[in-house]
Amino acid sequence: MKISRKKEPTWSDLKSRLTEFDRPALIGLIQDLYTANKDNQAFLHARFALGEDVLKPYKVAIESWVCPDVMGNDDISVANARKAIADYRKAIGLPEGLAELTVFYCESCMNFLGSCGMDDEGYFDALVRMFEQAMKAIRVLDPNRRKAFVERIERVRREGHNWGWGVGDDMDDLMAEYGFAD
Repeated sequence: MKISRKKEPTWSDLKSRLTEFDRPALIGLIQDLYTANKDNQAFLHARFALGEDVLKPYKVAIESWVCPDVMGNDDISVANARKAIADYRKAIGLPEGLAELTVFYCESCMNFLGSCGMDDEGYFDALVRMFEQAMKAIRVLDPNRRKAFVERIERVRREGHNWGWGVGDDMDDLMAEYGFAD
């Protein structure tokens, strides 16, 4: 007896079905996706530059995952915080927005470590990796737009020397590597 296996649907399968929709049906589908969850709303708001601050939902997610309320037993998840940045990148991925979110991630970690301290090598490694992503994001900006970001990330680097695990030294090296050292 032969076991039949259905293949998983792909984008091509979905795309061929979407061609059957007329304009009102497509708008209805997008409305359904929009109301289905907040991530879809944030994506569409960012994609179409709707609202005063399209970065706000991404920042809220980043902060809640890397700077949680420890008294409320909230969990830390650098993966979920990174996902917020990846989601923004998929939605629109403007260089200045990516610079803002990566620097904000580092600042949120700095605030967390300054208020409660921690001794988690994985958290520090993730912070240094995001610090490097911030360097990359800042580097592609117009030179006139870089200064404020460099000043903010410099504050994080200075604080990094208070945390151990060589974080400050790694950040010094990255600042030099990307041409932002004093």
